[in-house]
Amino acid sequence: MPAITLPDGSVRDFAEPVTGTTVAEAIGPGLAKAALAMQLDGAMMDLSRVIDRDAHIRFITRKDDAALELIRHDAAHVLAEAVQDLFPGTQVTIGPAIENGFYYDFARNAPFTPEDFPAIEAKMREIIAKRAKFVREEWDRQDAIAFFEARGEGFKAELIRDLPPSETITVYRQGEWLDLCRGPHMRDTGDIGQAFKLMKVAGAYWRGDHTRPMLSRIYATAWRDQKELDAHLLQLAEAEKRDHRRIGREMDLFHIQEEAVGSVFWHEKGWRLYRTVEAYMRRKLEAGGYGEVKTPQLVDRSLWEASGHWEKFREHMFIATVEDEDKTLALKPMNCPCHVQIFRQGLRSYRELPLRMAEFGSCHRYEPSGALHGIMRVRAFTQDDAHIFCTEEQIAPETVRFVDLLSGIYRDFGFSDFAVKFSDRPATRAGSDQVWDRAEAALKSACATAGVDYVLNPGEGAFYGPKLEFVLRDAIGRDWQCGTLQVDFVLPERLDAEYVTAESGRARPVMLHRAILGSFERFLGILIENYAGRFPLWLAPTQIVVATIVSDADEYAQEVASRLKKAGLAVITDLRNEKINAKIREHSLAHIPLILVVGRKEAEERTVAIRRLGGASQHVMGLDEALAMLVLEATPPDLERDA
Repeated sequence: MPAITLPDGSVRDFAEPVTGTTVAEAIGPGLAKAALAMQLDGAMMDLSRVIDRDAHIRFITRKDDAALELIRHDAAHVLAEAVQDLFPGTQVTIGPAIENGFYYDFARNAPFTPEDFPAIEAKMREIIAKRAKFVREEWDRQDAIAFFEARGEGFKAELIRDLPPSETITVYRQGEWLDLCRGPHMRDTGDIGQAFKLMKVAGAYWRGDHTRPMLSRIYATAWRDQKELDAHLLQLAEAEKRDHRRIGREMDLFHIQEEAVGSVFWHEKGWRLYRTVEAYMRRKLEAGGYGEVKTPQLVDRSLWEASGHWEKFREHMFIATVEDEDKTLALKPMNCPCHVQIFRQGLRSYRELPLRMAEFGSCHRYEPSGALHGIMRVRAFTQDDAHIFCTEEQIAPETVRFVDLLSGIYRDFGFSDFAVKFSDRPATRAGSDQVWDRAEAALKSACATAGVDYVLNPGEGAFYGPKLEFVLRDAIGRDWQCGTLQVDFVLPERLDAEYVTAESGRARPVMLHRAILGSFERFLGILIENYAGRFPLWLAPTQIVVATIVSDADEYAQEVASRLKKAGLAVITDLRNEKINAKIREHSLAHIPLILVVGRKEAEERTVAIRRLGGASQHVMGLDEALAMLVLEATPPDLERDA
């Protein structure tokens, strides 16, 4: 006789085992109509699942955010059915829900193209309209393998063979069509709704292995209603306008080419932007009590083996072999083991803790070419990396200090708010459960001390410790995970780091891994897209162009530019024999924040006509007054506060 506890604490008793549907109907017809699935003791399940024990239950309706993953999961099944109906002989492989949508990988002789989308979408709408029920079935493993092999579904048969022996093999039917799936699903295909759209096609190797067959992947998006879909499509359109690769070309900031895949060629203007951000970060770190270090690029594999990174990240490392020395070196993919080596030089005292060690560390990681994306995802990058060596008692105050530093930096770059995720122990990890218990408890306590609210991100911690992930939201509502703070009891032990305690004993330090920007390359890409290239004056790689109306003003224009340059501003002149409107249009397309227009009148009166990017009017000021105003406006925010 199961007793079902509802979210409000009330309890419903039933005389025999029941399904989620039965419980919803017992509560009321409104809930029975609205419920799509249920959380049973925290686990998402179909409403049709039988409940034969006391349990806590929460029903998922279309209003819940959790409904989005269900909608996308079910839509992936409908996509697969539609494809197999329209293109007989196509094999289905896997089709998960992902952020903002879903995809499905198909095996067929010819890849899909966007021209196939209208027919596939029409077939999907037809399947949804049938409201075919999702029915869960448990199958014998060998019977399932034989069934899919007989249908020519070799990929599905392989998946079943690779499942753990303890795994229950489940299949879901929707009408006459079925697929291997763990579930859960909603009640029927009609629950998906019509707010979906196929977006693009791409190639994807089976199981991400380049030695396996290339599949044709269809990406799609799905939402709860048309309003949400329209908002997402509008955001995508705005994101396309803000694409950092296009703006990078327009502003002449950088380029990437085949001869150096995954590495950035920074042009003069782009490098000026980079150095502006780097100089700002260096000032903030120095003010925050960090000492800057520099560690080698090539490090012997023995250090990576000792730290555990060789086992975990070997496939992402670039390797160099020194034949005459019989050595294997790796280009460092991260800085942590090298920083421990600096800490280990000499005998450290508890009086030196916390020791904050920062590095703008050049790192290299192998990323598949298909995963690379402009400067957002590269193989060669620079981390704004730092490690804090401290005692266990210092974790909380150092977390408070770090969050304060990070918050101020994000505000200065124009991000007023951020969210935090708490990523706890992954399935594969180093260190005992007792060590992880201590690390997770310490980080949660530090969050409480720092006033940090977080959402749990289960199983996504680093292999050596739990972490906080700091997620920014940009101007068009996209989220970007940038900063991290990780509590690590493991690496100091593995790499034999220690300090002398107040009692003259020896102890291991705690190692806090932390980053704020993440990598310079990715963060600069985020900045470019957040501002759509229209940077605040202190960040703009070219801050001002002095443009002439007539050649008689050339000498004065050069004087204006010279004075601005001496004041530290990034200035160019445009003395070409072109109409001023053409000059303004050209420099506006290059996203230069300020155009100072000078003609005969301005030269005679020693004034400038200031025109701001995106503005239709101009403001005339005396040169000295304009110079003082522009110098103040171009001052980085941290220096402005210090002035």
